[in-house]
Amino acid sequence: MTHLSNSTPPREVLKRLESLGEHVRIARVRRGMGTQEFAQECGIGRRSLYRIESGESGVALGTFLTVLWKLGLLDTMQGVANPDGDEHGKILEAARRPERVRARAPQDNDF
Repeated sequence: MTHLSNSTPPREVLKRLESLGEHVRIARVRRGMGTQEFAQECGIGRRSLYRIESGESGVALGTFLTVLWKLGLLDTMQGVANPDGDEHGKILEAARRPERVRARAPQDNDF
């Protein structure tokens, strides 16, 4: 596994964070909520909300999920890292399975 230092995340991660932040901002604006009001309702500071909406990488996951919950969008996270969608992991798991499984010996339960 590659070790990541405390430097900037990969470009793909930054793009995804920016996109998620924009989605949060759009959802908040559609609900007609200002940043101060919404941040207060989420129990976070306005600066934290700004960091989420601008796609900064240092926001705690719990804070991000709280914002999604308050927007009614928490269920949209259901597919994130879902093992059912992990095709690469499934292939690796299948490769480790034995090719042949020995049948169980019949048990004699005659008393």
